[in-house]
Amino acid sequence: MSALYMIIGTLVALGVLVTFHEFGHFWVARRCGVKVLRFSVGFGMPLVRWSDRQGTEFVIAAIPLGGYVKMLDEREGEVPVGELDQAFNRKSVRQRIAIVAAGPIANFLLALVFFWALAMLGSQQVKPVIGEVEVGSLADQAGLSSGQEIVSIDGEPTSGWAAVNLQLVRRLGESGTLQLVVREQGATADSPRQLVLDKWLKGADEPDPIRSLGIRPWRPALPPVLAELDPKGPAQAAGLKTGDRLLALDGKPLDDWQQVVDWVRVRPDAKVVLHVERDGAQLDIPVTLSSRGESKAPNGYLGAGVKAVDWPPQMLREVSYGPIEAIGEGARRTWTMSVLTLESLKKMLFGELSVKNLSGPITIAKVAGASAQSGIADFLNFLAYLSISLGVLNLLPIPVLDGGHLLFYLIEWARGRPLSDRVQGWGVQIGISLVVGVMLLALVNDLGRL
Repeated sequence: MSALYMIIGTLVALGVLVTFHEFGHFWVARRCGVKVLRFSVGFGMPLVRWSDRQGTEFVIAAIPLGGYVKMLDEREGEVPVGELDQAFNRKSVRQRIAIVAAGPIANFLLALVFFWALAMLGSQQVKPVIGEVEVGSLADQAGLSSGQEIVSIDGEPTSGWAAVNLQLVRRLGESGTLQLVVREQGATADSPRQLVLDKWLKGADEPDPIRSLGIRPWRPALPPVLAELDPKGPAQAAGLKTGDRLLALDGKPLDDWQQVVDWVRVRPDAKVVLHVERDGAQLDIPVTLSSRGESKAPNGYLGAGVKAVDWPPQMLREVSYGPIEAIGEGARRTWTMSVLTLESLKKMLFGELSVKNLSGPITIAKVAGASAQSGIADFLNFLAYLSISLGVLNLLPIPVLDGGHLLFYLIEWARGRPLSDRVQGWGVQIGISLVVGVMLLALVNDLGRL
């Protein structure tokens, strides 16, 4: 079933995002009087095709990894004299800039619409209340303690842990002061706190911002009673069964599932002994843990889970917006994620963020499937993030991308004449090399995650 969700989720995601991106080019080109020869979603052999009254051929092709809008252009073939005024290359530089920029802009507008819908749907969020603070950690040094709620980070409100993580991700690889505002339990006044960062998590392959500060989010206690097992995991192979209550790990008593998670995480590929209660009897079961993760320090893996428990109502927060307010929230989230994406690319370029954080088609497909299976809200959220990524990446000033064409046209606008064909050809060759190199790197990262 998960494979089906992955296939359908990926096809829907790529289909929607590519169609809107290319429709942006198509719509503005038509408004500028350019004749569009073909509007294709996908590459390769056409599966479905039809034409409209203006002679544009619409195609759904076999390879769903992009799309294109082919316009009448003298640089790509002979144009009849009667149609010269409809050729893309005959349009003013301003019109060409508008046509090229319309694709990425359509992606940002689509993300805004998705975020607007999500804001109106509302969400239930877990209040960012600190459960534990590691002694000697950055959080401990700043005076953070158990029971405090994180109200804002760097001036941005944090309604839940997702917002906390987002604000922390923005500071990865940086040095300086992280400004937090916290609220004590039962208090009405807020207190500022400062955390000093020094090249914080610079170059980390799998950064965990909240945990690295020494913060453990509050959560209800989970009894260490197994409720599910990975059929291919170490727990199943060792003979553990659902309903088993874990009493001790290597002689250390267990009374909460988080203890199991913490101790297993730091023991990749280790042999441990679990003391288990099963049907009133107690027994020792040796388990050889496996490892997971692509970082230099992989995590231990048991392959077992416990049944979730209900959260106390006072630890939950309902967040929703009216139709008008949701527009502002959608615009804010679109802007925030666009800036974060651009900043992350810059940090990768300067080594502040590991390039292993780049994801390719395999990871995108897996996340598409997982979000589709999780529900409409998660899938819309994924579509919005992916649409923003597509918009930002296409605006990079790299020839062969929309941003590269915009760069050429802006130079033409500034100097009054276009760059020579030779210079533009060099630019395109460099651009192709860069794009292919990044795609290969992302694919290698994907394979490493597998």
